[in-house]
Amino acid sequence: MRRVLLSVLVASVLAGCASTDVKDEGAPVEDRKPDVVTAPTTKPAPPKQPTGPVVKQVESKPVSANPLKDPGSILSQRTIYFDYDSSAVKEEFKPVISAHAKFLTDNRGRKVTIQGNTDERGSREYNLALGQRRADSVKKMMMLLGATDSQIESVSFGEEKPAVMGTDDAAFSKNRRAEIVYDGE
Repeated sequence: MRRVLLSVLVASVLAGCASTDVKDEGAPVEDRKPDVVTAPTTKPAPPKQPTGPVVKQVESKPVSANPLKDPGSILSQRTIYFDYDSSAVKEEFKPVISAHAKFLTDNRGRKVTIQGNTDERGSREYNLALGQRRADSVKKMMMLLGATDSQIESVSFGEEKPAVMGTDDAAFSKNRRAEIVYDGE
């Protein structure tokens, strides 16, 4: 590129020297005005674009998985089991309730329904009342840990929605429960 510009410049200078103004033709060479030679104006070439693949730095952000659906999270546990004829929360289930209470505290827009259930022993009315006490026990504990009343609804299904069919103690123990159900799931 430089050679081309230099060649153009030299050619222009030489061409300018060969010509003279008409009014200076009769004057002696010493008195003649030298011709003014200007270099041609050219725009500089745009910078070359890279020819290889362009690699851009990508910022990595951690993907926030839904902790409610993560099987490794305590929040995936939603069932609280109770002893026969009891609505007292067992020690082993307090961490589960605490985790859900913290989640609700941190996510004030989320709501849950706690569904109380019983086994089939007892009258229908008694089981509805016991299921409600179980749901209310979980709700009360969540509220003591920071969740609000407006985030939690408690209902009883009594013996109407068994988790396991059967009339043995193993089936009964799976049906004495409260389930935490998040709205929209």
